[in-house]
Amino acid sequence: MVGGGNSKSDISLPGIFASSAFAACFAEICTIPLDTAKVRLQIQKKAVAGDGVALPKYRGMLGTVGTIAKEEGLSALWKGIVPGLHRQCLYGGLRIGLYEPVKNLYVGENFVGDVPLMKKILAGLTTGALAIAVANPTDLVKVRLQAEGKLAPGVPRRYSGALNAYSTIVKQEGVRALWTGLGPNVARNAIINAAELASYDQVKETILKIPGFTDNVFTHLLSGLGAGFVAVCVGSPVDVVKSRMMGDSTYKSTLDCFVKTLKNDGPFAFYKGFIPNFGRLGSWNVIMFLTLEQAKKFVKSIESA
Repeated sequence: MVGGGNSKSDISLPGIFASSAFAACFAEICTIPLDTAKVRLQIQKKAVAGDGVALPKYRGMLGTVGTIAKEEGLSALWKGIVPGLHRQCLYGGLRIGLYEPVKNLYVGENFVGDVPLMKKILAGLTTGALAIAVANPTDLVKVRLQAEGKLAPGVPRRYSGALNAYSTIVKQEGVRALWTGLGPNVARNAIINAAELASYDQVKETILKIPGFTDNVFTHLLSGLGAGFVAVCVGSPVDVVKSRMMGDSTYKSTLDCFVKTLKNDGPFAFYKGFIPNFGRLGSWNVIMFLTLEQAKKFVKSIESA
């Protein structure tokens, strides 16, 4: 169980995978409008108009959500939900489902006591990298659908939907294009996964040692918030590079994107969309971990019946 010290999981691996995929998908549905706002803010570059600098189109999380809803309709906020759910089934199921078995593998079978933080981080890095290597195409399609804003009259959409996007990318750019941005994506997801799962594990373990605290919804809520905050602080720079690389094919490499972003937009560009990112990841983690803990209880009750 995530946050259970060295406890071996008391539900089967398929049960853990199903619980993890379900929790990740539910959190995705609830928070994708904030993710769409985050992607638009991250890919927005400084616009120069005449002698001065034009005001950016998207400003702040709620402003961006409002602009998208006004210009493109409310449904535009759920752009990318289909590949988003594909991604969470694969990525969420694998990274969260494999965390406990991989962590136990790193500490060894006969380990007793609290798992060292470094082993938790290592397990999170491993499962995050493995999971996104499998799920990268779903991430690419999700970002491309989210990045497309309001089009001029008569201009056709690049893709008619998620499945059309997969096939169009393969046809026009080749199968390898589905793994565009894999470098920063592996870096981002390994780091964020380690930050989320290890910090949730650590915060929960620490809270449960405080007198009066039990393994309940309030503890899960606090642990989820802590996990979201750590994940955003650590992962924001790689997240910005990933969004820019996936949304714009003119960057030659991860380093090229990093250097150009730093040169053109300054160091604060790497924390662009920090508030929507925390709004998104903080709420995502709270919803996901609360759902995961309940889903695992439900699976356990079925399996032990």
